[in-house]
Amino acid sequence: MVQHEIARRLLDSSEELSYDPVREVDWDTPLDTGLHGASPEWCTLYGTSYWAEMTPDQQRELTRQEAASVASTGIWFEMILQQMVLRDFYAKDPTDPAFQWALTEIADECRHSIMFARGAAKLGAPAYRPRRHVVELGRFFKTVASGEAAYAAILVAEEVLDVMQRDWMRDERVVPFVRTINNIHVVEESRHMKFAREETRERLRGAGLLRRQVNAFVVAVAAYHIVTSMVHDDVYANAGLDRDRALREAKANEHHRSMLRSSCAGLMEFLESCGLLTRPALWFYQRANLI
Repeated sequence: MVQHEIARRLLDSSEELSYDPVREVDWDTPLDTGLHGASPEWCTLYGTSYWAEMTPDQQRELTRQEAASVASTGIWFEMILQQMVLRDFYAKDPTDPAFQWALTEIADECRHSIMFARGAAKLGAPAYRPRRHVVELGRFFKTVASGEAAYAAILVAEEVLDVMQRDWMRDERVVPFVRTINNIHVVEESRHMKFAREETRERLRGAGLLRRQVNAFVVAVAAYHIVTSMVHDDVYANAGLDRDRALREAKANEHHRSMLRSSCAGLMEFLESCGLLTRPALWFYQRANLI
């Protein structure tokens, strides 16, 4: 469990710096279609021949659809996260700061999910959901995952989002309300990542080789499905593009692969330090372009 003093510091930080998206985000100003929904460099088609052929309006629309897709995937995983944390702390000592921090994180995630949902709607996007088999795998994972498998998977999802959103929130080409959403998420998720890292280390203390091998595999499979679900295949048609061509070029886009790998350098170092970067796990991380 997270050490008493670390949990206390996280609670203190939450009291000092937390946001109410209802008040902080400008929900009333109409969407400015002259701005992007995300930094163009993070677009799955950026740097391809198709991107070069697209009009500026098409490029901006695609970044808005992709930002909405990332937000929708974030909601899906935040719902998994909340259930795993609730199950982990069920019937534990409520006077423990770690217990109180767990509830604080769940409250944060509830606000984030509502914020992402409103943001996606304002971007003019439909509800993007992971593929059916991924939804069912997520249903199974949230029911059975525990200990380091649960917290390391939480960390993977949060770390990948954190790096890209830090870019988006500083980018003046991105529509202001999206920048505000990203800023809120980055600030509050930094505490969640600290919590997940400490829990992962604590749960692995004294773990044997077999346990590490099994959990390394489980976390890598979860990471693969989370990352490959971030941008839905339908974003291209919804942006007015040729879906089949866009999918082919996005799949072969080395620029986007490089962006993902760079965003995960610190995460991979952490997993390796915990003994969770095994050969079978590496195969999934490579398939997801995380390493």
